[in-house]
Amino acid sequence: MIRWKIKMFYMLVIVVVVACSGADEPDELEAVNHDAPHVAVEPVDRPNILFISIDDLNDWIEPLGGHPQAHTPNLTALAESGVNFTRAYTASPACNPSRMALLSGRHTYRTGMYSNYQKWKEVMPDVQTLPEYFAEHGYWTGGAGKIFHNNQPDPDSWQEYWPSKDKHMPDYYYPSPGETVSMPMFEYMYTDFDWSPIDIPMEETGDYQSVSWAIEQLDQQREEPFFLAVGIYRPHLPWYVPQEYFDLFPIDEVKLPLIAENDNDDLPGRALNIASRGWNYHKHVTEADQWREAVQGYLASIAYADALLGKLLAGLEQSPNADNTIIILWSDHGWQLGEKQHWRKFALWENVARVVLMMKVPEGLSTALPEGTTAGTRVERVTSLLDIFPTLVDLAGLSPKDGLDGRSLIPLLRDPNTPWDFPAITTYDFDEFSVRTEDFRYIKYIDGGEELYDHRTDPEEWINVADNEAYAQEKASMRAHIPDDAVPFGPTIEFQPHHIPPFVSLEQYQQSLERRSMTE
Repeated sequence: MIRWKIKMFYMLVIVVVVACSGADEPDELEAVNHDAPHVAVEPVDRPNILFISIDDLNDWIEPLGGHPQAHTPNLTALAESGVNFTRAYTASPACNPSRMALLSGRHTYRTGMYSNYQKWKEVMPDVQTLPEYFAEHGYWTGGAGKIFHNNQPDPDSWQEYWPSKDKHMPDYYYPSPGETVSMPMFEYMYTDFDWSPIDIPMEETGDYQSVSWAIEQLDQQREEPFFLAVGIYRPHLPWYVPQEYFDLFPIDEVKLPLIAENDNDDLPGRALNIASRGWNYHKHVTEADQWREAVQGYLASIAYADALLGKLLAGLEQSPNADNTIIILWSDHGWQLGEKQHWRKFALWENVARVVLMMKVPEGLSTALPEGTTAGTRVERVTSLLDIFPTLVDLAGLSPKDGLDGRSLIPLLRDPNTPWDFPAITTYDFDEFSVRTEDFRYIKYIDGGEELYDHRTDPEEWINVADNEAYAQEKASMRAHIPDDAVPFGPTIEFQPHHIPPFVSLEQYQQSLERRSMTE
């Protein structure tokens, strides 16, 4: 109690000094490598950070309206009590490069870290990660569950981790190990591409155990501020969650995603190649009559993850750290379930590139944002997961870190209508880019194929206007944002039979087409 009173006294002193100085806001500094502002203020006492990741979560949540049957009351509550960034995008539509872009603050095309089929420590051996930067500035860093990619934990980033620093993901229950339950196997299928209710209580699931460990940490009163990361693995495949979450979506009532019958007719060749990536999942799902069941499994897994989020946030609220902790929640990329006849991630369309991003900053906690966030704020500006690193640095009052590619979101947290003309760039493997502004998405493929969508009239991206002369000026403007100095593809892992090796050059892609034509 004495420590808390001392803290409040110093925070009040800071507020009084700023008010008397006549400065309405902290001075704004230029962000590294960009024109957007970066706020650098040194607070007397620093806030805690609760850093929450939900894997493979697209916009099928109530605050984003991606599916009419989504059941996400806790994500809704967080959005209503904090800030919801409705146009947030990933740096890459794959777990490993997306997460490493966020955790390093560096875009894929600056590091060569493009694919899941890479080991990030081989590609980026000298990187200082986000939690490492906070630890350097006096934070206790700990976490549970998936923050770094599956089998690539980073012991150096944490002081404590559950289950351990070397095993960062808990064990997950498989109802029929080595076999699928619902989806018939086909050649080279990703073996976790499956869905089924499981007959175990929620308390025995891996994600529940991660959240429970995190709540134990929230209940502690540490001398130093904490950076606590919590990775919720679902709705990553396989969609195995307790029966109660499947029961929320009776199978005969499940609605399939919106589909245009001739959606793929105007796609360039490489886009069609991506749509059928991995031996045509859509064909196999529909032939097995499992489309509706798959949608049910994804919705159930999202509802399960949302329930765990509710448990975690309730744990924070009941802890001694409720009023001095900043919450940030994000997903690493989206997902498609049959749109454009495509399944999974690994594409550059809206459903895959769009992510969930929410923040909540209590009043009087951050000297960069002393008023805190305004409950129920929706930021419609285009933002990127790359913006998380500089934003948290600013909110915590740490010294700015050189070399970051993102921009501090403090101006948007303060005023969601702040002018913000910064497109989001997403890469898929090498030399394939998407550029997203508030009104348009432009895609350029390795073979020169193009897509352009006008989101003012076509939010589902059904009409490719890349060849429409009326959009020539807009297309040229969007294309100008694509970097011409992308770093080459870094070293890759040894490929397994079900892997789809990335193309690291146009020549390699053309050779693959020649080989395919010879076998057809």
